[in-house]
Amino acid sequence: MRLRVEFTTEPFDLDEAPTHAVVAREVIQSAELDAVDVGPFGNTAEGGADEVLTAVGSLLRRALASGATRVSLQVNVIEGGAP
Repeated sequence: MRLRVEFTTEPFDLDEAPTHAVVAREVIQSAELDAVDVGPFGNTAEGGADEVLTAVGSLLRRALASGATRVSLQVNVIEGGAP
């Protein structure tokens, strides 16, 4: 099964990326995922279910430990992905 994760971390800072946002992006960029797209207001990545779920767990732990007060995420099964 393939999954897509979309996430944001808060609080926002329009002048400079907060530590929690940088950490969350580093987790996703270093995970074994593909189709990674990071941006100032949202981030997405796709990959196998095990890889996405492992990355999400790490992302939550590390972003919260780095000062995030809220992490919003959505995980979707990608159509056409293997069952």
